[in-house]
Amino acid sequence: MKIASVADVKARLSAYLKDSEQGPVVVTRNGKAVAVLVAVTNDDELDRLVLAHSPKFQALLDDSRRQIKETGGIPHEQFWREVKKGHRKASTKNGHRGRQAIR
Repeated sequence: MKIASVADVKARLSAYLKDSEQGPVVVTRNGKAVAVLVAVTNDDELDRLVLAHSPKFQALLDDSRRQIKETGGIPHEQFWREVKKGHRKASTKNGHRGRQAIR
């Protein structure tokens, strides 16, 4: 893992982006970490990264965990039926299939 100041990253962004392919680059300001450059190699990885930092998605996960603790969850088959049903609704509502915008 590399560590670089904002000034260094600003001056040599292309080099640090290339470095991020080997591992995260921590960007610092006044000696404190303020950002991390992480290489993205495919769309699935990008989706996971964006979701991992989405407050809305994290709230959904927290609510789901709470519901599972309270109710014991739902059977595996029912879960996948609900996922497929929800995907079909989203696809037809937006008029297309494929990646959806994260809001």
